[in-house]
Amino acid sequence: MEYAEVLEYLYKNLPMYQREGNSAIKKNLTNTILLCEALQNPHQKFRSIHIAGTNGKGSSAHSIASILQKANYKTGLYTSPHLKSFTERIKINGKEIPPSYIKDFVNSNKNLLDTIKPSFFEMTVAMAFSYFAQEKVDFAVIETGLGGRLDSTNIIHPEVSFITSIGYDHTELLGDTLELIAGEKAGIIKENTPVVIGVEQPFLRNIFQEKANEHKADIVFTTDMYRVLRKTYSHQKQTSDVFIHNSLLFENLETDINGLFYLKNIPGILETIYQMRKKRISIPNTALIDGLKEVKNITGLKGRWQIIQEHPLMI
Repeated sequence: MEYAEVLEYLYKNLPMYQREGNSAIKKNLTNTILLCEALQNPHQKFRSIHIAGTNGKGSSAHSIASILQKANYKTGLYTSPHLKSFTERIKINGKEIPPSYIKDFVNSNKNLLDTIKPSFFEMTVAMAFSYFAQEKVDFAVIETGLGGRLDSTNIIHPEVSFITSIGYDHTELLGDTLELIAGEKAGIIKENTPVVIGVEQPFLRNIFQEKANEHKADIVFTTDMYRVLRKTYSHQKQTSDVFIHNSLLFENLETDINGLFYLKNIPGILETIYQMRKKRISIPNTALIDGLKEVKNITGLKGRWQIIQEHPLMI
């Protein structure tokens, strides 16, 4: 198959949530495990950061990837969905996966795909992990697709787990209360692996704490420590002062993601980087500052209050 035929095969032949709804969701990790075993477990060949949540996980994933790139790590990034092109889902150092790799992956593994019959998302996750392993990335930042506990990405054992915020999303699959949804997102918490809670909702605190205790995972609620105050704003950037335990940590921290919502993500991003540093992963402050300053440019992030043109202003 040529590339256009491969995309048609992926979109039409594999169950896809956007087209078929709940029936496309597999409520276990069996297919992903089978696929990755057949591909020699590529997810075990790179270090990762795992991000779940209702809002903020995409921009947080891009931000962490940007910081790691500035720290001179070869960095994979897996996010979903895409806006314009399937290739946006899988990137290394801001460059989208080549269509040639997608074509070769599907053609080489078509018998496997036809046998296992994975969903669109399961196949995409396996492809991403294979690509990251083949290209020998130092780290991959992995965003969950839906939920956490049974999400196809949840076969990784990351350096840090990061949960952004909890809201009502996919209630027909994850549960019709915030407590049930939080329980599903908490499913990315792994044994002896630090977990960062980016936006605390006090009535959900015990759910995360109990899951962390069960897995002997150190847990950090960033709202106990961080405070972010916006200082300046323009169409292109915003700056803020960041405090930790009421002491100034960063003054005029600049970001090119300029939605007000993004300020809620900064504490979790910073704490995730701090948890990596605790594991002796070298990430200097210059990489953190420069990475946040150019997230869109470095990672190719689209949307998120993106300026299309200035005259006339189009957002």
